[in-house]
Amino acid sequence: MNKNLLFSSIVSGLLLGLSWPTYGFVFLIFIGFVPLLHVEYELRKKSTFKIFYLSFIAFLIWNLITSWWLINSTIFGMVFAVLLYSILMSSVFVSFSMISKKLGNKLGLIFLVCLWIVFEKFNLNWEFSWPLLLLGNSFSESHILIQWYEYTGTFGGTLWVLIVNIIFFKAFQSYLQLNQNYLKLFSFGLLSVAFPIILSLFIYNNYDENEEFVNVSIIQPNIDPYNEKYGRTNLEILDEFKKTTSNNSFDNKLIITPETYFSESPGYPLDTFFNTPFYRELNSYLNNKNSEILSGIQYYKVYNSSLNKTITSNYVRDSLWVDIYNSSFMNSNKKQVYHKSKLVVGVENLPYKSFLKPLLGNALLDFGGTVMSRATQNKRTVYETKNKIKVAPIICYESMYGEFISEYIRNGAQFLAIITNDGWWGNSIGHKQLLSISRLRAIELRRSIARSANTGISAIINEKGDILKTIPYEKKGFINDKIFLSSKITFYSQYGDYIFRISLFIFLIIFLFYFAKKNNF
Repeated sequence: MNKNLLFSSIVSGLLLGLSWPTYGFVFLIFIGFVPLLHVEYELRKKSTFKIFYLSFIAFLIWNLITSWWLINSTIFGMVFAVLLYSILMSSVFVSFSMISKKLGNKLGLIFLVCLWIVFEKFNLNWEFSWPLLLLGNSFSESHILIQWYEYTGTFGGTLWVLIVNIIFFKAFQSYLQLNQNYLKLFSFGLLSVAFPIILSLFIYNNYDENEEFVNVSIIQPNIDPYNEKYGRTNLEILDEFKKTTSNNSFDNKLIITPETYFSESPGYPLDTFFNTPFYRELNSYLNNKNSEILSGIQYYKVYNSSLNKTITSNYVRDSLWVDIYNSSFMNSNKKQVYHKSKLVVGVENLPYKSFLKPLLGNALLDFGGTVMSRATQNKRTVYETKNKIKVAPIICYESMYGEFISEYIRNGAQFLAIITNDGWWGNSIGHKQLLSISRLRAIELRRSIARSANTGISAIINEKGDILKTIPYEKKGFINDKIFLSSKITFYSQYGDYIFRISLFIFLIIFLFYFAKKNNF
């Protein structure tokens, strides 16, 4: 094998990995694919297997650099995610090569852009979803550069990255062929980087937030999820909550606590929770403070017959099934509950359960509480405070899904409350990346964010993606501040991932044309 091509593959992986938040140099993303595109071009008519093999090396390096921190919770999960997505990305690259070989370089490169976007959308929706490596996420620490995400979402960033890489690849090809045109192409590539940044800076400097606000208290309890969190009763946690919030700085506030803050397992019966002594005591305490709470909790629902159980129900024994929910609730004038609906693979759900469970059994990882798979809901519930302020209750992993969260906005949410427990990942880059990606949601939807994390990092993020206040990782504390409200519906909030839909249409046309030409129709 040509050592130069192997070197190019390794360089591509390093460039992509070292561009990634929160430690990377983002501008490397604009040339990350160039060496790999060169590898594909050199091998296109020689060996499809070598293209797959060398692209696999590049994507393996990228996945390892960006996702290694999963090992803090599960070695198997990290290895599985890294290998699976390296294989899938390599398959995308081989498909692009096959199209280019038959239809030519121009259609092939258009196909690559469209197929990659289709692949990213597929990643967001299948049951092995791992959305960290969407190319548009690479700008989460450089949010000033992508304020136009309110029009395009993260797929706009993916499109930008791929187009610029192709321009620089064409310039590199021209240089190798001693074609003086490479200077024009290189200049055009620089302009393609610069123009969206200039547009973004203009939007950023001219954006004004609404002056309407709500007072919030964000609590970070800093409880070790492995050794402390699930060994206490909810009444014990309630006593601690009262001590934390006893002074008048928590009066007249919306108090936001993390995912599964009330962590006793399996929680409360879903249908009777608001009649429990626990809820009555909590509600009475908060009413005396003229405050409300948005908090994480666990629920369950029992079924005594296979006729009324749901598709997500866990079998316990003969004539007994149970649904387990990772949920949130708000005490207000209404009974308001939301169930987490984007579940962590292998922790909260077994993907393709009907197929895999007979083969693997209950293969969920034990992260405290119960190892049963969770149930979800179909709609995005928006909570309403006593003062008619509407808030989106987003639980943990859900914050990585832009179009998913846009449904909250269309349902009237005026700000986003993200409650999470990032302690599973230890003091690694993981919790920093999850906080960073939240900034993209603020920009896409133009909503302020109140983020409450069990062990950190809790934060307030404004509508421009600026992080205004934080509580550091592994520190117990709280934030009392204002969250500004908005009722604006951005273009992206209204139309979602339209770039994907356009890409899918073009992808299908080229795909069908490939087979038509191949078969000489």
